[in-house]
Amino acid sequence: MSDLRQAVSEYVQLRRALGYQLRGYERYLADLVCDVECSGTSTLTIEAMVAWACKPTDAPPFRWKTRLSIARGFARYLQTIDPVTQVPPLGLLAFRRSRPAPYLYSPAEIRALLDATDTLRPPLRAATYRTLLGLLAVTGMRVGEALALDDVDVDLPGRTLTIRHAKGDSRRLPLHPTTTEALGAYARVRRQLCPAPAQPSFFVSTLDTRVIYQCVFETFTKLRTIAGLDEHRPRPRMHDLRHSFAVGTLVDCHRAGVEDVAARLPLLQTWLGHRHPASTYYHLQAAPELLALAAHRLPEIGGAS
Repeated sequence: MSDLRQAVSEYVQLRRALGYQLRGYERYLADLVCDVECSGTSTLTIEAMVAWACKPTDAPPFRWKTRLSIARGFARYLQTIDPVTQVPPLGLLAFRRSRPAPYLYSPAEIRALLDATDTLRPPLRAATYRTLLGLLAVTGMRVGEALALDDVDVDLPGRTLTIRHAKGDSRRLPLHPTTTEALGAYARVRRQLCPAPAQPSFFVSTLDTRVIYQCVFETFTKLRTIAGLDEHRPRPRMHDLRHSFAVGTLVDCHRAGVEDVAARLPLLQTWLGHRHPASTYYHLQAAPELLALAAHRLPEIGGAS
């Protein structure tokens, strides 16, 4: 193994020990090292990293930026070992990706999406996707967080979920009794149809293993068509269930007459697992109903002082 390849292995191992997931980093960095070695040098240069980042010429610019960011992190580590290593400046290949406008599901659309799971076969697959999508809708969890749940994370008697594999710190969510009932029903069906799963995951596939995101994405696309949601623009995404939950939470606060709704935002931020308030505010944009309810609380223009 070359020095650079050894450094890649040690770098990824160190970062993961610090809690970073780094999915696919070995593959990306191994490809970078291969390009460097093919050039006849053993030194990581800015020129080599930029050339590697832009290698998929048909990729959108934000992909180049992401690839260069991966290379930059490795270069910073490598520079502590080999001082001649160059580190690309932060502004290089700068690109600001526009975020798609969130789609806000209505309760009827969520019901249609859940009803569409009845078309899935076999029965275990139908039960898994109905429960998974329902959980995303009523908790606002990230898809990856739900898929990472293990049996030990779902405390049905205590009515709580523990999210351990999150972007931020682990957190525990209290569950509504109806949500607990739905999760319990799924657990019973799963034990009947899959008595000996190969992994400790709560949501299981028809192969008795943890459900993977790619399969969920493909199945959701199919369910969206069955539910009649394809004609909307932009097309609803799974992640939009998270947006809908965030907006729905504040709408419910306004309707319930909560005096200081803004004071609830830090609670919503914690619930959603956001590190920064800006991420929570992003989930609340494009919500006409929320803006209308908030506007009713503004003092009348020209009223008595």
